[in-house]
Amino acid sequence: TGEPAIHNGADDNASGIAVMLQLAEKLTSAATSNNYLFIAFSGEERGLWGSNYFTKEPTLKLDDVNYMINMDMVGRLNAEKKLAINGTGTSPTWKDALEKLNDEKFDLVLSESGVGPSDHTSFYLKDIPVLHFFTGQHDDYHKPSDDVEKVNFGGMEKIGNYIFSLISNLDDDSKLKFTKTK
Repeated sequence: TGEPAIHNGADDNASGIAVMLQLAEKLTSAATSNNYLFIAFSGEERGLWGSNYFTKEPTLKLDDVNYMINMDMVGRLNAEKKLAINGTGTSPTWKDALEKLNDEKFDLVLSESGVGPSDHTSFYLKDIPVLHFFTGQHDDYHKPSDDVEKVNFGGMEKIGNYIFSLISNLDDDSKLKFTKTK
């Protein structure tokens, strides 16, 4: 509908890619004996094409995957610091760890379900604990107006640091227990 226009997707989902790259850089220099796979998928809005394909034709044994963290639209942290985290019921470890590590005092909006309209769903359906970080819907969703001027870079850094703390906290733990959710 209307004239063709460039959709930069600054929040959906350049913000998630930027935080993923921040985490990759930090984990590269962290002293850890764990392996991490950083992967970006396409085709999410078409039906989770990329993540669905990967979980059906994996390049590694999915039994070796401890958990999946999805950062889809994390660029619009608001003044109330509201941060939605979906999938908190997919492992008994999640809720306590997320609350304990909330040094930024995010207003956490937790949802237990491992199923939702983003790539974490493909992993949940393979019995892998998941978390999906999300700063919320906005009027610029899927519009040319989703541009860089509206991105909260400081908020993205805080979210990345929070996720880094979570990953670091889990590094010495054994494999997370998976839990089915409603």
